[in-house]
Amino acid sequence: MIFVLRKCVNCNKQSSWYKIYKYFLWLHNKSIECDNCGAEHKISIPGRFAFVSLTVIPAIIFMNYLSPFGNFFVTLGIGIVILTVGSLLTPYFVEFKEAV
Repeated sequence: MIFVLRKCVNCNKQSSWYKIYKYFLWLHNKSIECDNCGAEHKISIPGRFAFVSLTVIPAIIFMNYLSPFGNFFVTLGIGIVILTVGSLLTPYFVEFKEAV
């Protein structure tokens, strides 16, 4: 499987991984601006669901149901690693919509 970042809906230029990731970390200005044409984009609702399904849900499932460890801190640490890895993959699975 090849990971490809999403492209601008106007000029078809690929967005940077960091710009999309920064948007999810709430370090943004409410929209992602294309560096090439200046068009503003927002992450769609399915894109936000992709973020949750890659980060929060796997960590919660592991921590509550699949943890083979008796130590709370080991379970919490592995849950945080799962959350981090999932969040690093989210820029590849989000979808943009044009900001109105």
